[in-house]
Amino acid sequence: MSGRLSDSAFEFYVGLGPPRSYQAVAQKYGVTKRAVVKHASRDKWSERLEKIEEEARAESDKRLATDMAEMHERHKRMLRAVASRAIAAIKEHPLSSGMEGVRAAELVIKMERLLAGESSERSTVSVEEVTRRELDRWLVPAGAADDEPDGD
Repeated sequence: MSGRLSDSAFEFYVGLGPPRSYQAVAQKYGVTKRAVVKHASRDKWSERLEKIEEEARAESDKRLATDMAEMHERHKRMLRAVASRAIAAIKEHPLSSGMEGVRAAELVIKMERLLAGESSERSTVSVEEVTRRELDRWLVPAGAADDEPDGD
């Protein structure tokens, strides 16, 4: 196909991927780069490529969102199964031997909180802790003030 640029040139151009170039199209079809540029301009290759890439991104995002939702559902089903086994273990066994059930229940609670976007550990700091830290930081022990030089 020498000397004439066909309509499949755009498909070839898109198929080249990110390192695509008009020069590569010119070499493939045996024409000058200038002929490819003219053909690309006339057929609006840039706009068409932009639209194709946007549609591909949207499709990819949609697949990722679906995969993420399916993963969350799988995790929830697993947590429900573990929770039901933990409850059964706590009911059937005395407290001394049912500790595995209690640990499983604790794990389920932590994981459910994480899935809900909550913290599974205590992350808040009490006012008392902050006050104590600030007092220790800013108050100078008695006698330590004598170390400063006098203004005499």
